[in-house]
Amino acid sequence: MGGNLIEQVAKEVRCKLQGEGTGHDWLHIERVRRLALRLAAAESARSDVVELAALLHDIADWKFLADGDDAAGGVEAVRVLSMFGAGPELVHDVVDIINTVSFKGAGVPTPMRSLEGQCVQDADRLDALGAIGIARCFAYGGHVGRTLYDLDERPEAHLSFDDYKRSTSSSLTHFHEKLYLLKDRMNTAAGRQLAQQRHQFMQAFEAELLAEVDGIV
Repeated sequence: MGGNLIEQVAKEVRCKLQGEGTGHDWLHIERVRRLALRLAAAESARSDVVELAALLHDIADWKFLADGDDAAGGVEAVRVLSMFGAGPELVHDVVDIINTVSFKGAGVPTPMRSLEGQCVQDADRLDALGAIGIARCFAYGGHVGRTLYDLDERPEAHLSFDDYKRSTSSSLTHFHEKLYLLKDRMNTAAGRQLAQQRHQFMQAFEAELLAEVDGIV
């Protein structure tokens, strides 16, 4: 039943997120899924839990909900998994990851309670880095009306999830408030290596962007 369950969940998620334009779309889910399974193989984690959590981790993202409820994703994941006959233990393990996977601010710890969760969290955060991370950052920023950059703006180290959710900083400032912090928050050895490479690419991009803004190049 496991393979069939995963296929059914994947189809459900794809139908919901296909064509979404902020970088939290089905293509994001697929990238996270592949990365998470790669990390799971390296770490000897349970692939079924990892794959299902990766598929469902953005099923009801608080960023797109009127009330900003960060518990909604877990609730929706329970509904989808139960609809396709997942057992209670599997549902618990997957939903626990979904409820704790997200970044919540520079000053807010987000430890994962399972090896499977560590793999999914690393994969999700890796997709916020590098070239694809830059593309997603500016796509989402445009969606919510953020400016591309503000040279007078200073990054904030948000000490609570509420403070982080209220942030309206520019997309470039978001590099410093979240994205540049991720390489030091990786859980797995492979995740740390990939994050370092993507982090350096982003730093080079920022240097080029600021040089162009200044008219140096």
